[in-house]
Amino acid sequence: MTEFDRKVEDASARFNRSVANIAETLEKETASLVVYLNDEVVPAVRAHSSKALRSAAVKLAEFADYLEAQRVKNS
Repeated sequence: MTEFDRKVEDASARFNRSVANIAETLEKETASLVVYLNDEVVPAVRAHSSKALRSAAVKLAEFADYLEAQRVKNS
């Protein structure tokens, strides 16, 4: 094996280790992101969605009352 071949093999091995390390890190970070989304983001979205729907329901009820009052007033 020539010096050049050895250097190419060494560089290839280092590159492969780097790619493997990056892939492992990405897998760990992705798992952490999924846990964060499930534990923090999803419950917050659900809580705020419920609050928004309740607020919209109140506003729609007020609007329905207004429409009824206008109908009675114009009759």
